[in-house]
Amino acid sequence: MQQNGSSASNGSGGCGGRERQSPSFSPLPAAATTRVRRFIQERRTLPLPRVMVVFSGAGDGDKPGDAMSGSEPAEDDARQPASHSPNRAPSKPPRSSLNSQEQEFPEVISLNVGGMYFTTRLSTLRRYEDTMLAAMFSGRHYIPRDAEGRFFIDRDGVYFGDILNFLREGELPLRDRVRAVYREAQYYSIGPLLDQLEDTQPLTGEKVRQAFLDLLPYYKDNLERIVEIAKLRAMQKKARFAKLKICVYKEEMPITPYERPLFNSLRFERSESEAKLFEHHCEVDVSFGPWEAVADVYDLLHCIVGDLAERGIAAEQQCIGVCDKHLISHYYCKRPIYEFKITWW
Repeated sequence: MQQNGSSASNGSGGCGGRERQSPSFSPLPAAATTRVRRFIQERRTLPLPRVMVVFSGAGDGDKPGDAMSGSEPAEDDARQPASHSPNRAPSKPPRSSLNSQEQEFPEVISLNVGGMYFTTRLSTLRRYEDTMLAAMFSGRHYIPRDAEGRFFIDRDGVYFGDILNFLREGELPLRDRVRAVYREAQYYSIGPLLDQLEDTQPLTGEKVRQAFLDLLPYYKDNLERIVEIAKLRAMQKKARFAKLKICVYKEEMPITPYERPLFNSLRFERSESEAKLFEHHCEVDVSFGPWEAVADVYDLLHCIVGDLAERGIAAEQQCIGVCDKHLISHYYCKRPIYEFKITWW
């Protein structure tokens, strides 16, 4: 019996088959355990992977993971130089540094003024500080140049020589050039030249004449009315000229024979009730007057014809009588009426 029992226990080696046993983990060999421990120690000593974080301007499309989406963009960002504002365009250098060459002028200046050439010294152009020329060549402004390198001023150069002559030696232009040079001096803001020209004929006479015309109400408006009426009538009649009736009177009219001995001033005063009795508008196209000044009717007629001639309008005038409009009792207007003939071609 013992023999059978022992044979049953040792049946693993017999032909009857092996008994199935539950799986179990057997300890690793010593060599394998040593390798595992060495691998763990080496992993602890390995350097951690570097992670680069790129800071950029905040935007709606920025995501936290964009900077780490790939290794190549990170390397590209690492090679770029640091910048406080990577999304901002590089600032432009100040204009003063860009125009450093324009700020320096030679002592001798070559000018091209409307196609006419001039040469002068820089100090001549800067003679008076408050002028446009001094400002242009102060270095604070850009001045264009022509193909030959001359500084260009887009202005008619016919009278620029007169401007330079005044800046050089204080020389004034000839009388027939005074008006034109005065306009140029206004453009270049040359105050000393303007002051001297205003005290020179014909500008002095123009100031006196203008003081007289300022006494007349609606003088400029009446001139415009003369031009418009004459143009309309000439076009309607298809004629070279047109005729107008114009009343020019100095005093308040009429002055009756009984009032004349009392008239001792340029302006006769009546009471309000008396003035209404003599209210009257002559049947003419335009009326000038009254005014209080020594200048008389013929002086005003000269002004009208001269101002029309300044506009290129040829005008002739002649007295054709007086206004015979009956006012009150046996009194009549008696204001002089002039016929103006305006020739258009």
